[in-house]
Amino acid sequence: MGTAKAPRPRAANYRGVLRNYVGGEWVASTAAETQQVINPATAEALADVPLGNAQDVDVAVSAAQEAFWSWRQTPPQQRVQHLYQLKHLMEQNRDRIARTITEEHGKALDDARGSVQRAIENVEVACGIPSLMMGYGLEDGAARGIDEEVIRQPLGVFAAICPFNFPAMVPFWFLPYAVACGNCFIVKPSEQVPLTQQIVFELIAEAGFPPGVVNLVNGARAVVDALLDHPGIKGVSFVGSTPVARYVYRRAAENGKRVQAQGGAKNVLVLMPDAILDKTIPNVMGSAFGSAGQRCLAGSLAVTVGDSAGKAASAIADAARALRVGNGLEPSVDVGPVISEQAQERILAAIQRGIDEGARLLVDGRGAAENRTGYFVGPTVFDQVRPEMTIAQQEIFGPVLGIIAVDTLEQALQIIERLPYGNAASIFTQEGRVAREFRYRAPVGNVGINIGVAAPMAYFPFGGWKESFFGTLHGQGRDAIDFFTERKVVITRWF
Repeated sequence: MGTAKAPRPRAANYRGVLRNYVGGEWVASTAAETQQVINPATAEALADVPLGNAQDVDVAVSAAQEAFWSWRQTPPQQRVQHLYQLKHLMEQNRDRIARTITEEHGKALDDARGSVQRAIENVEVACGIPSLMMGYGLEDGAARGIDEEVIRQPLGVFAAICPFNFPAMVPFWFLPYAVACGNCFIVKPSEQVPLTQQIVFELIAEAGFPPGVVNLVNGARAVVDALLDHPGIKGVSFVGSTPVARYVYRRAAENGKRVQAQGGAKNVLVLMPDAILDKTIPNVMGSAFGSAGQRCLAGSLAVTVGDSAGKAASAIADAARALRVGNGLEPSVDVGPVISEQAQERILAAIQRGIDEGARLLVDGRGAAENRTGYFVGPTVFDQVRPEMTIAQQEIFGPVLGIIAVDTLEQALQIIERLPYGNAASIFTQEGRVAREFRYRAPVGNVGINIGVAAPMAYFPFGGWKESFFGTLHGQGRDAIDFFTERKVVITRWF
């Protein structure tokens, strides 16, 4: 399951074999097998991550269960004091965390900093838990002299199975809300990018959370299955590809757990004839090629409407050619490497498939790997894409943008409606009537109007429809509060 076909040489700052964080201590995994953590810009090994097992999970669940009753009884205003401290520590270590993200993921350093800020913002929102968890009630609600109220209570131990593309941000869609509500928590980072959470858990330890409240277990498929099956885990949060999201949702739900499983995407950017191109094109570049296209809100189809087609396609191609590819730690770089050699091969195969299907290659990013050691694919732009083509239907998860020309907004909306995914869609226009119709009809969870990446702030849920999400309650904001608590109706009469 490695990120490279053969062992890679160790980087100068090689970290050794990583440990789990369980019960307030750094402990070795019981698993013997490890996997190299590869810097995708240099193809060097940064560390070895243990591929944990069910025993590792059982130890973590036991520690979390032991901590739960005392943590649940801790008043919310006291629980959030640890989150306040964690927020302060993350702000102090923002650049350190961001540099580690860039090393193990590859994204440009500014992108990494932005993702750390989003993680911090989720901690800030969770600090409001004393008011967010408040119930509601009514005197004489059931009958004269009988009061009725709803209270919220935590459930126990939850777990998050996290993706490679946002090593700091995505765990914080869930972790701060779960512990603020009084639950205990286990994080399973992607085995491709475990180093960021090593730093985060150093800060968690420094923030003074009681032992067992927050735990870290490294691993791959065996750890995932153990988390999904363990009877001591009440719920699971997942972000990743749609096939795996569907698997996680089914298996966890069959075991009686709460599940929120975010899947893949094929996000559409609609450019109307009145789109202001000098403002729109930078948004398109950031959406399609930021993080090398490896995010679930990346724009992967640009649909040009009416007479915007020719000018927009030319402007997109020119801007894509101007983006600089390289190591994300270099300040002038816009697009870093993709996560692994396997990802690089898959994306290159998708580009070739687009050519074979008859799309016109305006910007060819396949040469970006020449004279470089890492796993690079440059910004790639196709024109004359047809909606039925594979590159217009399937998630590529790389820096590849297809352009489809249509005559009307109705045709653009039909393309979005027919896609199996429903994560995000954006429209660029100056006409309010058009924007309103788009936001009303687009069957997606996140809508952008003159916004390339429709990423909700921490106090709003991170939406997803159709094959992009399995579950009911999303990450972040009030949805997270509902997911991590159970409501109890209390009806009271005193004689």
